[in-house]
Amino acid sequence: MNQLRPPPCEKGSEHCKYPSEFQFAILYLSLALASLGTAFSRYTIAPMGANQFNSPKHQGIFFNWYTFTMYIANIVNATATVYVEENVGWAWGFGLCAVANVLGLAVFSSGTRFYRFVKRQGSPFKSLACVVVAAISKRKMFLPLETENYYHGLHGDMIKTVPKAPTQFFRFLNHAALRAEGEVTPDGSIKNPWRLCTVQQVEDLKALIKILPIWSSGLILSIPIAIQLSFIIFQAKTMDARVGSHFKIPAASMQVFTLISTAITIVITDRILFPLWEKFAATPLTPLQRVGIGHLFTILSMAISGAVESKRLKIAKSEDVQNQPNGSVIPMSVFWLVPQLSAVGVAEAFHFAGQVALYYQEFPASLKTISTAAVAMSIGGAFYSSNGVIDVIERVTDWLPENMNDGRLDNVYWFSCTLGALNFAYFLVCASLYKYQDVDNVVDDSNRN
Repeated sequence: MNQLRPPPCEKGSEHCKYPSEFQFAILYLSLALASLGTAFSRYTIAPMGANQFNSPKHQGIFFNWYTFTMYIANIVNATATVYVEENVGWAWGFGLCAVANVLGLAVFSSGTRFYRFVKRQGSPFKSLACVVVAAISKRKMFLPLETENYYHGLHGDMIKTVPKAPTQFFRFLNHAALRAEGEVTPDGSIKNPWRLCTVQQVEDLKALIKILPIWSSGLILSIPIAIQLSFIIFQAKTMDARVGSHFKIPAASMQVFTLISTAITIVITDRILFPLWEKFAATPLTPLQRVGIGHLFTILSMAISGAVESKRLKIAKSEDVQNQPNGSVIPMSVFWLVPQLSAVGVAEAFHFAGQVALYYQEFPASLKTISTAAVAMSIGGAFYSSNGVIDVIERVTDWLPENMNDGRLDNVYWFSCTLGALNFAYFLVCASLYKYQDVDNVVDDSNRN
C-alpha cells in the first residue's frame, strides 16, 4: 500500500517528495466516496426512520433521538478516533472507522424484514419539472375556477389531501393541470406528462415554493455558526488550554463542547421540557417554534462570543503579554470559550431537529424520502456563504489581520450577532405567514396493534 502515498519526509527536511497524480487521484476518490456515503445514508436514514411511525408527535421524537445519536457519534469521532490517529496511527483510525461502518450496515440489515417500506412512485424531480414545462407551454390559456377543467388523475376522486381545484397561490402553475382537448386517453391516463399534470403535482411544487423562505432563513442561521467554527481553533491556540499539570486540551477538540451540549439538551428537552410544555400548554411545540428558539440561542452564542473575544483581546494587548516571547499563550483559560460553544449546542438541538421534523412533515409525499437533505443543503450553503462573508470583512475592514491579537475578531462576532438578529426578524415574518399542511387526520401510533 506504500505506492498509494508519497514517502514520509525526514524530520527537519525541507525537501519532501510531492504526491503523484495517481496518489492524488486515490485521495480525491476516497474523499468523494466518503461524501457520497454520507449523502446517501445520513439524510435518508432520518426520513426512513420517520416512515415507521404515523403520528407527527412520534416522528418528532424519532428526529430528536436521531439527532442525539448523530451527535454522540461525532463526540466519539472527535475524541476517541482522533486520539487513536494521533497516538497509535492513522491506519488504525481509518480501520476502526471501517469496522464501525461494517457493524452499522450489519445492524441496519438485520431489521430489514421489520421495516415499513414506501412504495416507489418514480422520480419526483421529473414530476416537478413537468409542472413547470406544462405551465409555460399553456401560459396563454384562460384559467377557469370549475374543478372539472383540471386533471386529477385516474383516481382523482379518491384523493383527499388535494383540493378539488388548484389553490390560487402561484396561480400561474395551475396551467399545468388545465385539461385541453386530446391530452387525455380514453382510459383517463395522460398522453404526454410534459403537457398535462395532475392537481397533486401542481400542489406539490407549490408546497416546496411555500417553504423556500423558511429554508433560506435556516441557511442564514447557520452562517454565524460557520464563522464561529472558522475562528474558534485560532482563539483556543492563543489561550491556556492546560487541565492540571499533565493534560492539555487540543484546540481542534474544543468543538466537542458543542456536541456534548447538543446531546444533553436533546435528552432534557425530549424527556422533561417538551412533556411539561405539552402538559401545561395542551399543545406540543411546533417545528417552527423549536426552530425559532434555536435562532435565539444562536444570537446569544454570538453575543457571548463577542464579549469573550473582547476580554481576550484586552488581555492579549496588555503590556505584560506584549513583553512575553512570540508564540506565548495569554493568561486566560480556554474554558472561557465553553459558554458560547454550549449556547450554540443548545441552539442546534432546537433548530436542527426542528428543521428535520418540519421538512419531513411539510414536504410533498413524493419528496419525503429526501426531505431532510434540505437541512444538509442549508448547512453546506452556509459554510460556502460564510467564506464569502469573511472575505468581504477582510477586504473592507482591518478586523482580521494575520496576527489575530492585532485585529478585532470581537467585531466579527458582533456583526454575526446582528446578522442573526436580522435573520430572526425575517424568520418571524416567514413563520407568521406560513400555514402548515393538514396533519390532523393522521393515525396516532399509540393506537397501532
